[in-house]
Amino acid sequence: MIASTFSAPTGTPNQHPARPPRVLSIAGTDPSGGAGIQADLKSIAALGGYGMAAITSLVAQNTHGIRSIHTPPVSFLREQLDAVSDDIHIDAVKIGMLGTVEVTAVVGDWLAAARPPIVVLDPVMVATSGDRLLAPGAEDALRTLLPESTLVTPNLPELAVLAGEERAESWANALNQARRVSAHYGVTVLAKGGHLVGDHCPDALVDERGFPGGDTLIEVSGPRLTTRNTHGTGCSLSSALATAQARNNDWALSLRECTAWLRDSITHADDLEVGSGNGPINHFHTLWSAATR
Repeated sequence: MIASTFSAPTGTPNQHPARPPRVLSIAGTDPSGGAGIQADLKSIAALGGYGMAAITSLVAQNTHGIRSIHTPPVSFLREQLDAVSDDIHIDAVKIGMLGTVEVTAVVGDWLAAARPPIVVLDPVMVATSGDRLLAPGAEDALRTLLPESTLVTPNLPELAVLAGEERAESWANALNQARRVSAHYGVTVLAKGGHLVGDHCPDALVDERGFPGGDTLIEVSGPRLTTRNTHGTGCSLSSALATAQARNNDWALSLRECTAWLRDSITHADDLEVGSGNGPINHFHTLWSAATR
């Protein structure tokens, strides 16, 4: 079902289609391996990319939650970013947890200097529970990155914050919020239906400027899956989309590819038996099952 993930379709922006996309994740860590940088690197590899990482924060957490966060000096973050971009051509960037105004400013300055062709921003602002994760100043700083991004991938509470509205309780309302965010910031928005109710779980890319061909909406849907092991789903999908789009140069193809991969990873998440809380998805199930066969 996901064999196309590992080929390079015609129309890829890479000059050498056989070369894996080189994707940089800028995010915090998760020592349990399910989210953050660790999930990003797994997702990038699973989608056929070469993953790189610049660490914004060191997080002590497991499948039950976060215990503490240590933020290294922002000057060291800039050194990490410059060390990579001075030497390696970056095909795509995924941005995850930033946390502070200072960290966000460093990333924004680096983006302006490095100009990576694809920037996918996972705006870590609000937990699924609705709890705000950032101080107001840090939220405002994060908003400044939206016009510099190619794609933003908020969960429903984050989408509501970006739109300045209440959380959407229906798919139609979520799409309308995504349209308003896209129009205001000039960015493609991924609307995600994972936390709505119903038998089906839709996802859609929304861009009020229009995709090639003139459409403003690219939507896919799959069956809703029942498992508590969904830790790091948002991190994983955003980094997968950055990788796929760097190879495909086709948002519709990238969305279909990544949502199919994610459904497979969630379907087999329970097989991992990692932790006693909200465990990780099974990033490499497709590869492992193919190797077994």
